[in-house]
Amino acid sequence: MENKKFKKRVTALVLLFAIVGFAQNQNPFTLQIDAFYAKIKEQKKPQLIDARSTEEFAINHIDGAVNFNLQTENYAKYAAQLDKTKPVFIYSIGAGRSGQLAKELLKNGFLEVHDLEGGIAAWIGSGKPFYTNSKSKLTLTEYKKIIAENKAVLVDIGSRYCGACKKVKPVLEAIRAENGTNLKIVEIDLEDNPKVIADLKTVKIFPTLILYQNGKIVFKKDGLGDLKKDVDAALAH
Repeated sequence: MENKKFKKRVTALVLLFAIVGFAQNQNPFTLQIDAFYAKIKEQKKPQLIDARSTEEFAINHIDGAVNFNLQTENYAKYAAQLDKTKPVFIYSIGAGRSGQLAKELLKNGFLEVHDLEGGIAAWIGSGKPFYTNSKSKLTLTEYKKIIAENKAVLVDIGSRYCGACKKVKPVLEAIRAENGTNLKIVEIDLEDNPKVIADLKTVKIFPTLILYQNGKIVFKKDGLGDLKKDVDAALAH
């Protein structure tokens, strides 16, 4: 009898530690754009947070979002205005600032927190509604004209606030130097050309590189990786 009681106590303790461990190690549920958008639409007043800087937020953001992150002055005041029992939706450029904020909220008792995979790039790049205070310098018609008038075009799509995007620039210069007039390189930043990014409906992450040959896409790369090697290989074919 005593042995059975002891086993029950051990089982209960193991279960308790498992539950506690799960609660302490839970991670934000990262969602792809369609699932993220669908869950937001389910909420009457979605708790949507833009975890970028105030400068980035002022240029463009998702309609209805509030702006703060872990470095924001009076961060606790902003967090206290959220309902811990309802879902919270967070995005930034990638998963850096939004992921950090999501984990902090979960650690402080929020029950459901979702981070947007691909951030603002995925949202605008899929054509979802957004606010911007700038008019695109490049239209979709002008973009298509560039593609049609050049045999080979390499398009770099990103943001001036994207760390990975900055690493693309020297690679582009090397590619430009090697190919000269045989390759047209077009650089499109979110801050200057949000509308054309939205109209393309192909961007999932920053940076995105697209290579056209004779008007057709022959290579597309989401993210950085070994960019020079990949572009050289695509051009060779």
